[in-house]
Amino acid sequence: MRNVATFFQLLPYKHQKILSALGFIMLAFFVIPFDYLALTEQNQELQANKRYKVALPDNFVEEQEIRQKKYAYHNPLFKSLSSWVNPINHVEIDEELTVRPGDSLSSLFKKYNLSTQDAFAIMQLPKAKRTLRRVMPGDKIQVIHTDNQLVLQLRYHFSSYKELIIERTSTGFKERVAERQIEKRSHFYGATIKDNFWNAATKAGLAPAQIMDVANLFGWDIDFALDIRAGDSFSVMYEEKYTGGFFLEHGHIIAAEFINQNKYYKAVRYQDGEYYNEKGRSMRKAFLRSPVDFTRVSSGFSLRRLHPVTGRIRPHRGVDYAAPIGTPIKAAGNGRIIASSYNAYNGHYIFIKHNRTYTTKYLHLNRRYLKKGAYVKQGQIIGTVGRTGRATGPHLHYEFIVNGRHRNPRTVRLPKSKPIHVKEKKKFSKISVELFDQLKHHKQVQLTYYE
Repeated sequence: MRNVATFFQLLPYKHQKILSALGFIMLAFFVIPFDYLALTEQNQELQANKRYKVALPDNFVEEQEIRQKKYAYHNPLFKSLSSWVNPINHVEIDEELTVRPGDSLSSLFKKYNLSTQDAFAIMQLPKAKRTLRRVMPGDKIQVIHTDNQLVLQLRYHFSSYKELIIERTSTGFKERVAERQIEKRSHFYGATIKDNFWNAATKAGLAPAQIMDVANLFGWDIDFALDIRAGDSFSVMYEEKYTGGFFLEHGHIIAAEFINQNKYYKAVRYQDGEYYNEKGRSMRKAFLRSPVDFTRVSSGFSLRRLHPVTGRIRPHRGVDYAAPIGTPIKAAGNGRIIASSYNAYNGHYIFIKHNRTYTTKYLHLNRRYLKKGAYVKQGQIIGTVGRTGRATGPHLHYEFIVNGRHRNPRTVRLPKSKPIHVKEKKKFSKISVELFDQLKHHKQVQLTYYE
């Protein structure tokens, strides 16, 4: 370094000035940022006391927030000052709270060391008060809070596609409900029955709730305890809901076909939410063919039957459905309960009068859920299967009476269902043809695949 200084002194004065100027320029070039030099040069042309717009990078604000959070994290003094001035400048912590039995929002916050004052303020919001009181054990609540436990945001999925979002603002907490965008797809299921409908439907991929949907849809025409035979088949097109490519839940049946003992039964869902056959008649009849699901018949309707207890030939004016004790029993149709009692022969029993023409009777119940005088709707659970009274085993004795005469529930002609409104007939025909064509196409594809 000394040799360089000696060499510089030996140079002529003119050369010393040139080298000094070059050194100063190089120093300015490396030390002062280029953007600042460009801005300085530009400022020479600007006028005083005049406001100008300066273009900043798109991520300028985001980078400043990141720098601030990093600085706050490493500087305790800045932490304490910022919490006093503005608590939102704190480091954000994302935590998932798990609801346990007996938890309330206050107890949940206390368990996770969050502010109970925040819990109280949140529960004053209308939607939060209504929704968060319905949380169940195992539910998850996502909370974003500061490192001094002040809640910034709370999220709770209260349905498969709805989320409650609560956020802290300068004026307090605000709430809103966000809905995921739902994509609806159709999925086909079909099979030929070898032993029973439940097993065939399970192998085809239907969930238990879906199986019951199919049985309920065709339950006005088919007795699934008596009428199902090997070789029967079904085809059903289901609506399925997705969001972001992920499966959410099963929707409604779109279209379905059931072939029972070479008889074809078809159903399609219309925009009014009801199901109709291909001719536009409602699938909903006045009566169900069977008041219990998926049971076997231990004794059919007969005018000459050997009684299993007395051993005498006596008429059996009903159908016995053998089922485990506790199996739910459904009202076959709308009506009013005219008897709900117990005696030594019938055990616990319920009689329902549907109108001047039709009455149904349910005997040997284990439990009765309704009293005399109560009104019931079709499909409503009125009791459970038992073996009370004169009965050799658990079963339901079911009678169907028309104008005072006992009729076979399996074969009696039921009142016709109502057709679709005349104004909707043309539109329904177009939709039903398209859906049944889709169903037929899926069946053909399935047959081709398995051949």
